[in-house]
Amino acid sequence: MVGIVLISHSGPLAAEVAALAAQIGGQDVPLAAAGGTEDGGLGTSPSLVEAAIKHVDRGDGVILIPDLGSSVLTARLFVGPDVMIADVPFVEGTIAAVVSAGADMSLKNVLAAAMESRSFRKF
Repeated sequence: MVGIVLISHSGPLAAEVAALAAQIGGQDVPLAAAGGTEDGGLGTSPSLVEAAIKHVDRGDGVILIPDLGSSVLTARLFVGPDVMIADVPFVEGTIAAVVSAGADMSLKNVLAAAMESRSFRKF
């Protein structure tokens, strides 16, 4: 199953979005929040992201979903053949990715489903 890592400047924000997505998309999806810094401050931490990637990696690839700014730069440190960044809205993209991963879709298809969230309309 594809793993998903949420990278945010805020630890609580990443944790809450992960909790919401897990409730909607299923508890079985490997999902981790990598928000804030090691001391709980605002910012991003490469070491927290690296640990989160290792935690969710089940061998089918990992999608990184950054919120903004330097979280994107941090995510770029880890891009490789089996680790991809989804340039998506943080909440909607996360939910789309988690639901797709829960349906046991491939890395490419989970990324595509998350990318579709860029065009979701509320009205």
